[in-house]
Amino acid sequence: MADRTGAPPRAWQRMLSGRRLDLLDPSPLDIEISDIAHGLARVARWNGQTGGDHAFSVAQHSILVEEIFCELVQDASPDARLACLLHDAPEYVIGDMISPFKAVVGGGYKAVEDRLQRAIHLRFSLPAQRTEKLTRDIKRADQMAAYFEATVLAGFSAAEATRFFGRPRGISADRFDLASRPAKSAQAAFLKSFARIEKLRAE
Repeated sequence: MADRTGAPPRAWQRMLSGRRLDLLDPSPLDIEISDIAHGLARVARWNGQTGGDHAFSVAQHSILVEEIFCELVQDASPDARLACLLHDAPEYVIGDMISPFKAVVGGGYKAVEDRLQRAIHLRFSLPAQRTEKLTRDIKRADQMAAYFEATVLAGFSAAEATRFFGRPRGISADRFDLASRPAKSAQAAFLKSFARIEKLRAE
């Protein structure tokens, strides 16, 4: 919804928790996991162009990527697992912009995304930036998840998905939950994954 004509410039988003998050200068103090889970569960992957009665949400995608990540990196630390679960967390504010549109928009989108990601990491006591290895491992899991989603949900042929995301080796889609879920169910599942990882971090 557009602000009214003459309203002062606004670069912040009001959250249901009551927090007010500034997109240009996000503070870790204004970030709550409840807001992240709520938002991601209501953001559709693939611009909503997936089969099923509900959108396949970014919350579900995040859980899927973390599960694949744990298969690939079986000695992953709890901090690495949390960074993986939160790899798309900025999308609770800025939405899931599909790759073709990111290419059109250019660097401005990436700068906002990076600032939000750093603030989210700091909020949950993670390093502000991921190591190159962790970034690489998460990207690999992310691409495998994209392949499964593309072929199971989004109408891609195996050949087409392989061309864009690569073909997963040693892991099959039937090991994971790729059914689209209602928003509240996806939100609860995301919070459950977060709580499980936080319990490991506290041990």
